[in-house]
Amino acid sequence: MAGGGPSSKADRAVSISSPFIQRPVATSLLAAAFLLVGLVCYFQLPVSALPQVDFPTLQVSANLPGASPETMASNVATPLERQLSLIAGIAQMTSSSTLGSTNIVIQFELTRNIDGAAQDVQAAMNAAGGQLPTNLPAPPTIRKVNPADAPILVLSMRSDTLPIAKVSDYADSIVGQQISRLDGVGLVNIMGQRKPAIRIQVDPRKAAQMGIQLETIRTAIANNTVNAPKGALTGRDSNLTILANDQILDVGPWQNLVVAYKNGAPVRLRDIGQAVQDVENNQNGAQSFPGGAVKDRGPGGPAILLAITKQPGANVLRTVQAIKKALPGIEANVPSSIDFSLVQDRTQTIQASVLDVERTLLITVVLVVAVIFLFLLNVRATIIPSAVIPLSLLATAAVMLPAGFSLDNLSLMALTIAVGFVVDDAIVMVEAIWRRIEHGEKPFQAALNGASDIGFTILSISISLIAVFTPLMFMGGVVGRLMREFALTLSASVMISVAMSLTFTPMLCGRFLKAPEPPKNPLMKGLDRGFRKLERSYAGALDVVMRHRLLTLVLFIATAALSGWLYATANTGFFPQQDTGFIQGSVITAQDSSYYRTNEKAVEVMKIIAADPDVVETHFNVGGNLSQTGINFALRPREEGRTASADQIIARLRPKLAQVVGAQTILQAQQDITIGGRGGRALYQYTLGDADLNELNTWAPRLLDAMQKMPQLKDVSSDQQSSARAASLDIDRDAASRFGIDPADIDAAVYNQVGQREVAQYFTQLNAYHIVLEGPAALQGTPQLFNSIFINSPLTGKAVPLSSLVKVDTSKTTPVSVNHQGLLPAATLSFNLGPGVSLGEATQLIEMAKEELGAPATLTGSFHGTAAAFQESLSSMP
Repeated sequence: MAGGGPSSKADRAVSISSPFIQRPVATSLLAAAFLLVGLVCYFQLPVSALPQVDFPTLQVSANLPGASPETMASNVATPLERQLSLIAGIAQMTSSSTLGSTNIVIQFELTRNIDGAAQDVQAAMNAAGGQLPTNLPAPPTIRKVNPADAPILVLSMRSDTLPIAKVSDYADSIVGQQISRLDGVGLVNIMGQRKPAIRIQVDPRKAAQMGIQLETIRTAIANNTVNAPKGALTGRDSNLTILANDQILDVGPWQNLVVAYKNGAPVRLRDIGQAVQDVENNQNGAQSFPGGAVKDRGPGGPAILLAITKQPGANVLRTVQAIKKALPGIEANVPSSIDFSLVQDRTQTIQASVLDVERTLLITVVLVVAVIFLFLLNVRATIIPSAVIPLSLLATAAVMLPAGFSLDNLSLMALTIAVGFVVDDAIVMVEAIWRRIEHGEKPFQAALNGASDIGFTILSISISLIAVFTPLMFMGGVVGRLMREFALTLSASVMISVAMSLTFTPMLCGRFLKAPEPPKNPLMKGLDRGFRKLERSYAGALDVVMRHRLLTLVLFIATAALSGWLYATANTGFFPQQDTGFIQGSVITAQDSSYYRTNEKAVEVMKIIAADPDVVETHFNVGGNLSQTGINFALRPREEGRTASADQIIARLRPKLAQVVGAQTILQAQQDITIGGRGGRALYQYTLGDADLNELNTWAPRLLDAMQKMPQLKDVSSDQQSSARAASLDIDRDAASRFGIDPADIDAAVYNQVGQREVAQYFTQLNAYHIVLEGPAALQGTPQLFNSIFINSPLTGKAVPLSSLVKVDTSKTTPVSVNHQGLLPAATLSFNLGPGVSLGEATQLIEMAKEELGAPATLTGSFHGTAAAFQESLSSMP
């Protein structure tokens, strides 16, 4: 019991604390062991922004240069998805098919092992191999990375003397390869890659005049650069390796290549076209600009950007540290004329936020100790319970390390909150012993009796406290994974504080507490009088409450009812919007914009952003989807003078960016937690799926229009891009059959001219490069190209103009990208929240809008990413 009277010998015999009070040396050594082990573990704990909540995520990529988005979706994505969907434990599977590229993202349940999942995915890819196009340049690849995650590090490579293609070659062959091998690195995405290649431009009119088929030229090119095994001349006394100039590595030999013979004379490549040293893909590029926060601002310009993302489960800080440690050695392998710079480093803000929480923890400890002293007015009585605080907090680190926890904002917040709980147990113990000393008992005897009186109370209170946090340990989804570390860390610190309060604290009290003496210092006397006055005021207020018990009960019931009502009606959200110091976004142009037009608009946007005084650096990358550009920029750190938050900077940039004609710019602050495998143009996503693509194309724009009219939502956009202009070829099959020409011949002739067709490879010690076949640049951008292509008739032997076999219709439209959710065509609507709008309110508005539109039942809608995790957390919160 917790009374103040003396305890019997029987009570003391069963006291948990008695053996520790009677053995001060052993107890001190035990406390020292807790302290030392905790110190060692504390400095070994990894540092991160938040607990590890990464879903096991894999990305499957496949490329077929020149293939339309619809072709990539039906011929590549669908066969792969059908096999991948048979794998157990998939939480979400999405795909996006653009011109010449397909990316499938498979996100597994949190409990799934990523290595086992990768094996299953590889087996599914092997099973789908027989259904994939035979002309894929390379088999699909698999990566342990979530493409929706923001990169942990972005490295820029530029040179004032070397061409950008040469810089790209070093980035691909040396820098990217060596960084990829480092522990924790998931993917090194080379943005703006301009891989060197030899482009052979054949004029179809000249070829037709000489009666040479484009396919004949393609075959000649492919057969004239090989790197096949040749063996060796092995004699009795020597062995001679056979070498040959079977590979063509330079432009000069290509110009002189004989592609055919006409009238006994050779026709060389230079007679019908030219070979130029260029890049493999001239439809992508990246640029970087210094921001207004940089004093010596350069002009900016083309750059190669290496966006490095971590593997799911890897620690951000350790991965970045490994990269930075390896960079000097990597830089030594490239020319000194290439300048390296870190344009984005997420660890800076992570370290700053963790340091801020650690500072808060120290302030909390100091304030708690000060409050203890103000109420006890005794130095020794203050030091004894205060000693439990560092012991318990550091010993908690010894629990966190084997549990796989990290020093992050949530675990440090748990330790900060635990300071109050930790010191409570010790104060209760000190108070029980102090009261007995005030009644005349000797300190040692008071420690034995006081510990016996209060030990069970401390134990029961602490167990009850842990029980309060137990439900958090069993919450599901991302919120459960986050709160589990918080709850376990807090519970561990409470349990350790119980152990210290029942052992170390009473031992110190028995050895060092003395009978209290009246305060002699005037300041201490004043504090004592103030405390007594406060005590009397509390006693008086308690008397009033006890005299009006019915009123007190009514007030209690009313307070409980009011709390329930507030819980039910309060605005709900997922996580507070973070200011990580980085902003990302998209520049969206017309769906049929060329690379050059999109690049021009992106530069215009970048110059506006770079002029902001709080921007340090900004960069963008055009590629894949030519109507959309990904942009990123870093902000000046708070400690270096930035006064505006990321959201405020976005708000002041919006009106300036809206003045850019022909481009829509959408910005959002980067977040530490990315949920879902599909990166949206805004923070939250709502996905519509329908087996009928026409129905999806009808209703998705209607819901998009309704959402754009909602004042509560900002930056509403859709990834559904199905209205790009197209040059549709209507093949006259009867006319073609009269000449013995098949549609495959027509496709091949067009592909040879405008498909950036990779017809051959040449190899060096560091990399492999492609020979790209195409038409003259002047013909590639106009439908007049089809009037210049001729196909030899197998029946007549004469060249037949393509224009006589096809009709070209430029009034039709085609998708820029085709997206799937699961196995169904899907459209994702992205949105941000307006000022003061909660996520709960936004989700209700969107669901109501879909119902009011009267959408068919076959059109399914669901939230994904952060919005989906929010809905899941609401279901488990009660």
